Amino acid sequence: MLENVIILLVSLAALMWSADKFVYGAAALARNLGLSPLIIGLTIVAMGSSAPEMMVAASASLADKADTAIGNVIGSNITNITLVLGVTALLKPMLVGSVTVRRELPFILVTSLVAVYCIYDLQFTRTEGIVLAILFFITIGYLAYASIHKTPEEAANPDLYEDEVSDDVPEGVPIHMAVFWLALGLTILLLSSDFLVDSAVFIAKEFGISDLVIGLTIIAIGTSLPELAASIAGVIKGEDDLALGNIVGSNIFNALAVLCIPAIIAPGAVDPAAVTRDSLIMIGVTVLLILMAVGLGKGPRSINRVEGGVLLACFIAYQYLLFGMANG
Repeated sequence: MLENVIILLVSLAALMWSADKFVYGAAALARNLGLSPLIIGLTIVAMGSSAPEMMVAASASLADKADTAIGNVIGSNITNITLVLGVTALLKPMLVGSVTVRRELPFILVTSLVAVYCIYDLQFTRTEGIVLAILFFITIGYLAYASIHKTPEEAANPDLYEDEVSDDVPEGVPIHMAVFWLALGLTILLLSSDFLVDSAVFIAKEFGISDLVIGLTIIAIGTSLPELAASIAGVIKGEDDLALGNIVGSNIFNALAVLCIPAIIAPGAVDPAAVTRDSLIMIGVTVLLILMAVGLGKGPRSINRVEGGVLLACFIAYQYLLFGMANG
C-alpha cells in the first residue's frame, strides 16, 4: 500500500512537470514553424492545463477503466470551480471583466450541459465521443475568430487581450531544443499517467472505493494543481481575468476534448452515480460561478472572499459526501 501511495504521488508530480515541458516544447516548435503567438496561445498553451486530464483519460480508458476517466473530467471541473477559484478568491477578490461574462462563461455552462446529456442515458457511445471532439474543434475555431475580430472593449485596448493569450508562448527557443522538450514531455506524460492510474486503482480497491470515486477525488485534485498554481499566480500579478479565464478554458477543454477520449477508446456503460449525483453537482457549481461572476449590484463584477469561502465549503462538503458514501 505504501509503495503505491508513493508511486501515485511521484506520478502526479511527474505528470505536472512533463505537461509543462510538453506544452513548452509544442508551443516553441509551433512558433518556429511560423504560427502566430495568438493562435498558439489559444490552442497549445490553453490545452496545456488539460494535458494531465487527457493523458489520464487515455490511460484509464485503455485499461478498461472508463469510469475513472469520466470521474476525472467531472471531478476536475468541480474542483476547478470550488477548490481552485475558492482558494484564489480567498487570497484576493477577483474582478470579472464584462467580456468574460458575455463570451466565455456561457460556454462553460453549455459545454457542461452537453457533456451531461451524452452520459444521461448511462451509455457513452463512440458517436457521442466523436461529436464532442467535433464540438471541441468548433469551439477552438470560434475562440480564434472572436480573438481576431475584437469587441469594441477589446479594440479600445488593442494589445491587452492578445498579450494575455500569447504571454506564455516561448520566444527564441532553438528548434532542436523545442523538439527535445516536446519528446521528453510527451514520453514522461505517457509513463506517469500509466503509473498514476495503476496506483490509484490499486489504492481504490484496497479501500473499497469505486473507479468513479477515485477519478472524482484523488486524480481530479491532482490534475487540477496546474490550474490552482496558474490562478493564484494570475491574481497575485493583478491579472484577474486571466485567472478566471484559465478555469473557464480548462473546464471547456475537459468537457469536450477530454471527455471524448473514454467514449472513443472504451465506449460502454456509465456508473449511474456519475449522472444522478456528480454531473448534477458539476452543473450546480457552474451555475453558482456564473451567478457570482454576473453579480447583483451595479458596480464592478467580482468574486469576493465570502463567495470564495462558499465555493471552498462546497468543495469540502462534496469530498465529505463522496467518502461518506464510499464508507457507508
